[in-house]
Amino acid sequence: MGNHSSVKRPATREFRQDRQVPLLQPYNPQPIPRHITVLGKPLENIKRTYTLGQEIGRGHFGLIRICTHRITGEAFACKSISKRTLRCKEDVEDVRREVRIMNHLKGHPNIVKLIATYEDRQAVHLLMELCTGGELLDRIITRGKYTERQASRAFRTIIEVIANCHSRGVMHRDLKLENFLLLNKKEESPLIAIDFGLSVFFKPGDVFTEFAGTAYYMAPEVLGHQYGPEADIWSAGVVLYILLCGVPPFWADTEQGIFNAVLGGKFDLTREPWPSISSSAKDLITRILNSNPKERLTLQEIQSHPWLRDGGEALDSPIDNVVLTRLKQFRATNKLKKLALKVIAEKLSDEEIVGLKDLFMSMDTDKSGTLSLEELKQGLARQGSLIAEAEASQLLDAADIDGNGCIDYMEFIAATIHRSKLAKEEQLLSAFQYFDTDNSGYITNIELRDALATYNMGDEETIKSIIAEVDTDNDGRIDYKEFVAMMEDGILQRRG
Repeated sequence: MGNHSSVKRPATREFRQDRQVPLLQPYNPQPIPRHITVLGKPLENIKRTYTLGQEIGRGHFGLIRICTHRITGEAFACKSISKRTLRCKEDVEDVRREVRIMNHLKGHPNIVKLIATYEDRQAVHLLMELCTGGELLDRIITRGKYTERQASRAFRTIIEVIANCHSRGVMHRDLKLENFLLLNKKEESPLIAIDFGLSVFFKPGDVFTEFAGTAYYMAPEVLGHQYGPEADIWSAGVVLYILLCGVPPFWADTEQGIFNAVLGGKFDLTREPWPSISSSAKDLITRILNSNPKERLTLQEIQSHPWLRDGGEALDSPIDNVVLTRLKQFRATNKLKKLALKVIAEKLSDEEIVGLKDLFMSMDTDKSGTLSLEELKQGLARQGSLIAEAEASQLLDAADIDGNGCIDYMEFIAATIHRSKLAKEEQLLSAFQYFDTDNSGYITNIELRDALATYNMGDEETIKSIIAEVDTDNDGRIDYKEFVAMMEDGILQRRG
């Protein structure tokens, strides 16, 4: 689909926590003087040269749209970063660094090319080459057949990209499957690394303390706030694990649970499909996912590993089909659960949500009727809540049904109601009946499509993915028992 943005997953919002403040003290950034330009050059209206069209994704700070040259008709991807989201000088520096890094990395065939930059009064625009071949995962799933050798080729490119970045003094810090796209729809299309919004320059020996990345892929030393470029290698190991078995090595139903699993360092290489995966592949994964960064394989050691070499030990026989099924499920966002929570929240009485309305109104400092991540973090801190910044990001992600980067009042209530409320039978039954419009006792494809369409999420792929995740008896529909299991236990937990 040519999506240039980070795709959201349940409880795995990518975040950055690089301005460390005491937990209960609100962060008050200094506003940016109006006369300062982000890129340090004259303002220019991009729309005079290009037509900004369909949105194709969202990055860390901006939305990505297809951008067409008005004369030549050539299409690009344009990442537009609203200046309203740049609240302080550090935010401005983040954008400037992203541009510097992309210019610094120009020339590598597997790194997205920055074509030009524009800035007007409203936004900064980064014009990049358009990747039309979709995500790597989409290509794998579409093929319907998948081998270790194919995984090895893709991983070889990923390692080459990391090696090139590191040799130029750049750490990506958000390596994940969603950040690798195919340049075009051809079978031999090159793999392209995207999204350098969290990337930083580094020198040998530098130690970073910033909390940055996406939960599933974060190295244990990142969680410990003491890390270097070896963290990118760990993330690559997580990518390889998912490529070979379809699920991440460290997961849980909450973000904190994922972090605990990462710190525990234990991952499974025994259940299906691992018995049929080569010992060479398992050796490589084990040596990359070493919790001690000093003992972790280096990029050079990975590149010389027998499994990764062209014509090496990677098997050419198809991997078990269970991997393709898992990849589809891992890719899917469980939108049904989000929507069900909102349905429950809308039916709660004032007594059941006492205090939450006042809390929302006190957080909504600009009186827009929605909460941004910054308002959520500052508001919770002012209220003396013990919630961490990472949990605030998780809270926003859990509630942000339409993916617009903010949450309205009912979304806030849905995300913050205590878990014990879900144990009430009448709450769950009422939510189930909201979807089961014909009272058949099942949620069908048509009913699911109609419900999701209300929130502009009713595409066929989403519906298929939700059914695949929740329909444990594989009858093509969701019964009440399956619905309750989804709401109470969490999809990833049950799947383990």
